[in-house]
Amino acid sequence: MLVCPSSTFFFGPQKGKKLLEEEIKMTKSVRDSLQKQLATLQSEAYQLEGIHKEKEELCRKLQFQYDESEQDSARQLEHNKKSDELLEQHRCEIQGFKLKHRKQRMKFENQLQLLIEQHKNLHSVFTLERLPGEIESAEKTKSQLLSAEQMKLDRLHSLEEQLEEAKELKQPGSTAAEN
Repeated sequence: MLVCPSSTFFFGPQKGKKLLEEEIKMTKSVRDSLQKQLATLQSEAYQLEGIHKEKEELCRKLQFQYDESEQDSARQLEHNKKSDELLEQHRCEIQGFKLKHRKQRMKFENQLQLLIEQHKNLHSVFTLERLPGEIESAEKTKSQLLSAEQMKLDRLHSLEEQLEEAKELKQPGSTAAEN
């Protein structure tokens, strides 16, 4: 409560001085209290500034980490994309190999089937039941061939003899013609 200096006129000089002293005391007390509050507020402000700076530094670190994470994520996505492309390429190559092997297997199976059929045919030709007939047939063919060969040899021998005779006939006549 502030009292106006003109209040000394109403209460007298002694009372006015006392009131003034009380007022000064109260003002000093209020001033001291305000200074304490100011010091407390300044201390709090200093602490808050420190906290604010820490938070700003933390924010910068987090932003840096976030940026690095984004870059890592982008790199990882690019790496994943390349890996997926490479994986797809390998899948295609594997499919190509599978197809090639399938074709080779089918070709082999066809050849095997053909060989099995040929074996069956050969087996039916060379059975034990047919073997004596085949041997007899082979012997007949052999004998026919030998007989044909003998006839050819005889014919050849006969032609050679005729040729010799023709040569001999030509030689005496050619000597006579020379004389």
